[in-house]
This record gives sequence, structure tokens and C-alpha cells, in this order.
Amino acid sequence: MNLRLTWVQPEDLVGHELRQAAEDGRDAHALAARWYEAGGPPAPPTAGASELPRPDLRRLAEELLDSLATLPTPLSGDEPTALPEIQASAAPHDLSPTPVPGAGPDALRDRLHAAWLGRAAGCLLGKPVEKLPLPAIRALARASGNWPLSTWFTARGVPPELLAAHPWNRRSATTSLAENIDGMPEDDDLNYPLLNLLLLRRYGRGFTTADVARLWLDELPAGRTFTAERVAYRNLLDGVEPPLTAVRRNPFREWIGAQIRADVHGWTHPGDPVAAAAQAYRDAALTHTANGVYGAMFVAATLATAATGTADVHRSLAAGLDVIPPRSRLAGAVRLGIASARATPDFDTVVDRLHTELGGYHWVHAVPNAALLAAALTHGDGDFSRSVCAAVSGGWDTDSNGATAGSVAGLLAGHPDRLPERWTTPLKNRLATSVPSFDGIGFDTLADLTHLEAVRP
Repeated sequence: MNLRLTWVQPEDLVGHELRQAAEDGRDAHALAARWYEAGGPPAPPTAGASELPRPDLRRLAEELLDSLATLPTPLSGDEPTALPEIQASAAPHDLSPTPVPGAGPDALRDRLHAAWLGRAAGCLLGKPVEKLPLPAIRALARASGNWPLSTWFTARGVPPELLAAHPWNRRSATTSLAENIDGMPEDDDLNYPLLNLLLLRRYGRGFTTADVARLWLDELPAGRTFTAERVAYRNLLDGVEPPLTAVRRNPFREWIGAQIRADVHGWTHPGDPVAAAAQAYRDAALTHTANGVYGAMFVAATLATAATGTADVHRSLAAGLDVIPPRSRLAGAVRLGIASARATPDFDTVVDRLHTELGGYHWVHAVPNAALLAAALTHGDGDFSRSVCAAVSGGWDTDSNGATAGSVAGLLAGHPDRLPERWTTPLKNRLATSVPSFDGIGFDTLADLTHLEAVRP
């Protein structure tokens, strides 16, 4: 019996690396021919492992992964990974720190409380339909009278044959359908903000990428990591040090993982998007390169601007764009998402366009998900429910996009009481997690802890 270990077995990584090579312009035809002639499978379509284990292909897979890593990409000039090159390429407009207005000592804390709640609610909304194709999401919601999406998914009233054809995410249905919600269940989209709060408390704002690695090895169970994070974790255990952890046999290095870790970096730099992006970079560099890093920097800068309490969503998104290379694929995708949402009031039409333009990417890749996030936030125009529902209704990485949209929209709402009760009451001010010392913590307590880091000199 062969063990199927998702996201790290070399024979499952080759197909993903070949796809990555096609996206970044490397000529991998000869190496691809060797793989397929040997009977190698393409990339697993949705999950992290092929249906049938092929340990007989492992030695060839390792050789090909190492060979693929040596191929030059013509996009390197427009999509650098080193921070000085990113900053030089981005050449932001005047993004000097903006003073955060006084408005009482609790104003920032209230915004952070709403951001934590918003992140949790948006994540929870997207959990049951994660990995489902867009037509399935629409069909399931329509069957319960919930389209356009406006509240939690439910199995009530959905025909059994539709549920059989499009089953909910098996890990999430028991905790995230309307009839099952009882507090916020564990999710990596909430685990990483907790870890980064712990990171700042332990190492301060001057933390290094090596400090992130140390924290993970101390506090993050390996089984709670996925895609690029799991590969980097494996690399750490193999004695590989950052930033090589991000590139060694890691075909997921431009996926969404670093982006879902960016919130605390933005929340704790209100009014300073450049510093927020630089802090997010030091975190992201453990696991990601190029567009994977830009996703984290984009989100951190967007949140830092929204956290001032004086910027609207459009100015916040513009600040996010200003800190990443303008000719990168991720920047182009964000601009596409914003322009599409501005031009077309019907969000389903916007989503269809994005899926047509960017559907060739894996559903967890940073590029299409950043486009959808930007479109949803633009469409929502600061309204919490419209923002999170648009983000989730667009498919792809539904819980991650819902979480980030909720984080931004929560900050813009400015106070937890301004979030509709249908989103916050089921959370019961309780978060489950495997991150030590945080299990069962309340979002009000998390707001207090985050506020301490935001105002720390």
C-alpha cells in the first residue's frame, strides 16, 4: 500500500511545474516529452495528489523538477522577486505614511475588530463550495433561492440529485452550512493571521524570513499546511534555508498561499502601505516568488490604506497596486478585475469575463484570484455583504477570497456593530484553531492583541 501525501510527492509536482513553465514562458517541451513518454500523469486537477500513486516515477520526477528549475524565463525582468527590484519596478506614487486621525483611542481597535469578524465571516461563507466549479456554485445557491448570493449556503431545499452531482466540500459542510454553523471553525485562512500575530509578539516588526520559519516549526502543525506552505515546510525539514525554501521543487510558489497570510501586516501598519507591503514580503519570501509575493504585498498595502478610516475601497485598491510591479501578470489581472467591475453592473457577467480571460490558471493561483478579489471589492463599493458575496460567488478559491474581501470591507465598515448580524451572530465570538494558545479565542480579544501591535513604537 502506497501513502498518498498531498502537495509534496515529486510525481504529483511535475505536472504542476510544467504548467507553471508554460505560464512563465520557459521552454519545457523536451522535459515534458520525457515525462509523458514515461507515463507520467498531468497535474492533479483539483486536489494535491493523483488518483493513483506512482512511486515508480519518483526518481524521474525529481530529476525533471531540478531540470525545470534551471530553465530561464523571459518574464524575469517584469516579474522580479528580490524586494529592492520589486520596489524599483513598482516606483509608487506618493505613498508616504498617512497620519491616522485621532477619532478616539478605540477607533482603530474597532476597525480591527470588524476586520477580524469580516475575515472570519467571508471565509466561512466560502468554505462549503471550495473546489467546486462555478456552474455548481451557482446551481446550488439558486436551488435554495440564494442567488444572487446574499447569505450562507444551505442544503435545505436543494434537490438530492443536485447535491449528489455537486457535493459540498467534505471537510467543511458539517461546520459551514447555515444549519450547521456554531462558531468559527478552524481554517488556514484564519490560522495564518493568528501565526502572524504571534510572530509580531515574539519577534517584533523587525522579524526576518528565518524567524517566520522558526515560528512555523515551533507552532504550526505540518498537516495544517497546503500547497507552497507544505513544500516549504518539507524543505525546512530537509535543511534547506529561506529563500531557497520557496523555489526548491515548489511549483506552487505563485499560488495564493502568501496572500492569505498578509492581513496582519496590513492591519498593523495603518496609513503606511509601503511598510505593510515590505513586512508582507518578508513573510511571503519563505514560500513564494514573483506573483505569489505580489499577491501578499498587494493585499497588505490595500489593508493598510483601508485601516486609516479615511480611504474608500477604490483608493485602498489603488494603493495596493502601487506597491507591485506594474507589468506583472498579477497587476494586469487586478486592473482587469477593477475595470470589468466598473464597466459592468451585473457581477455574473464580470465573473464570466474573468473566467474566460484567466481560467487557464489553477483555481488556487494568485493571478486569477487577485483579479476576482479586486473585482468583488470594486463591485461592493464598501458594502460588506455585497463585497463578501461577490468574492465567493465568483468561484476559484472561495474561502480565501471571501476572507480577504471580508477583511477589507470590515475595516471600511469601521465598527463590528456596522456588520450585519446575520454574518456575525453565528460566529459566537469564538474561533477554533490548532495554533497553540489561541483555540476558542474571541474576536474582541484578537482585536485587542492586534491593536497593541499596531500602536507599538
